[in-house]
Parts: sequence; C-alpha cells; structure tokens
Amino acid sequence: NTTFLKKFAAGSAAGALGSLAGNPFDVLKTKMMTAEGKGTPSIVGTAKDLLKHQGVGGFYRGIDSNILRAMVLNGTKMACYDQTKGYVVQYTGLAKTSLVTQFVSAVAAGFFMTCTVSPFDMVRTRLMNQPADAKIYANAGDCFVKIIKNEGPLTLWRGFMPIWSRFAPTTTIQLIIFEQLRSLMGMKSM
Repeated sequence: NTTFLKKFAAGSAAGALGSLAGNPFDVLKTKMMTAEGKGTPSIVGTAKDLLKHQGVGGFYRGIDSNILRAMVLNGTKMACYDQTKGYVVQYTGLAKTSLVTQFVSAVAAGFFMTCTVSPFDMVRTRLMNQPADAKIYANAGDCFVKIIKNEGPLTLWRGFMPIWSRFAPTTTIQLIIFEQLRSLMGMKSM
C-alpha cells in the first residue's frame, strides 16, 4: 500500500507541472474577467497589452502561489480520494469498483480540496489582481501574512461554498469517469 504522503507528492508534482504550463492562460483569464469598460476583451488583445506593459514576466505573475495552489489541489484530490476509497471499502464492505464507493470518495476529495485550496485561491487572486504600478504584495508569503494581519485568518476561506460548489461536481465527475474508463480499458481500479 502506498502511503498518503506518497500519493500527495505524486498529485502535487503533476499539479506543479500543469500549473507552470497553464499560468499564462490563468493570468489572461483573470485579466479578462476583471477588465472594466465597454466591450468584451479578446484574449489576443489582452495578451498584447500584458506583454507591452509587463513583458513576459507578466504572464507569470502569481506563479509562486499558482504552483503552490496546484500542488495542494492535486495532492489533496488524489491522496484524499484514494485514502477515502480505502476507508469506504474497509468500513462498508463495498467494492473499490462500486459507483457508491467512487462517488463518496470523490465528494470527500472535493470537500478536502476546498479546505486546503481556499487560502491559495485567495492569495492567487489578490496577486493577479494587484495593479502593475502599485505592488501591494511582494510575493505569495507576503500576501498571505498581510491578509491574516489586516483582515483576519478566516478571510482566507472567503468564498468557501462557491468553491466547494464548483469542486464537488467537477471532482466527482472527473474521478468517476476516470475510474469507469480505467475499467473499460481493462485496468484495475485505483
């Protein structure tokens, strides 16, 4: 049996690499979502403007918090899903391949993801939304400390229910489909 820590580490490594590749698009998404004024900004126009005003580094704004977030999210998802599945099987007698086992385990993983990722979402959002000309936070650590000091620690979990409302169905569908496809391909359940 693989330890929880190894499961977490494997999920975290996958999350870090994915985040590194996807960060420029996450920054563009955040810029487009927070743009003010008439009309809908285009991704190309937003990218050109970002490159012009902030250079290539602008696409990697918030990279430290994004990688940490992705590591925690994916590590939590994979480790908690697999760990919960083991408990469900052990305490209910249901099979690992049972849809009930997979459903309960995926919902639990979504909940724990929300618990661990919410602070990183808050920090990431603050870093990506700070104006280029007024650096409010030096880095993810500075942002984290300032939020706690100025607004209180519970601020890190602001938006918990909407985040869980997003993670619960997404994680459940992803993991159940993943498990079902593994079965169709003749692979063992996780």
